[in-house]
Amino acid sequence: MNIDVHLEPASGATPEVEYTWDTDTDILSAQLKPRANGDGQSGSVEVEGSDGSWLILDVAAGRINGVEVAVWPDVLRRPTLQPPVQVEDARLVVPPARASDRVASLEVDTAIVAESDSSERVIHFRLGRPREARTVRVGRDMLVEVDDQSRIAGVWLLNVPPFPDA
Repeated sequence: MNIDVHLEPASGATPEVEYTWDTDTDILSAQLKPRANGDGQSGSVEVEGSDGSWLILDVAAGRINGVEVAVWPDVLRRPTLQPPVQVEDARLVVPPARASDRVASLEVDTAIVAESDSSERVIHFRLGRPREARTVRVGRDMLVEVDDQSRIAGVWLLNVPPFPDA
């Protein structure tokens, strides 16, 4: 599973995370506000789980700006689930496959494991095999795990609002 990223020092205020639920499809979207601006590719990185689940990473100006859970994997509910304590603030840059790329779509097949606390307010997605990773805050309530080869290993969504009653 290879979603390569580069880490850059964080600048400015940490972006807020705006969550939206689509009640017809159970899609959860978490978008950073304000969105990144500047140079870099825009598009999406679609991560397809071996169980048919789908996570879509929204990339704008070369930076991860959001996560959408399009098809949910089975979620392991834990009595409690605490995000990592050691977290660094940084910006994640998704480099283009070629220097001339400005808009991109990348599809990656891998195992996706999802776990949540009992109230489903903290959700962790592990991408690929378990491995050591450092945790980077890209938004106030969005953390990304990056392994020692600068590849995305997981995503944490914090303070997720409950699914609205239909």
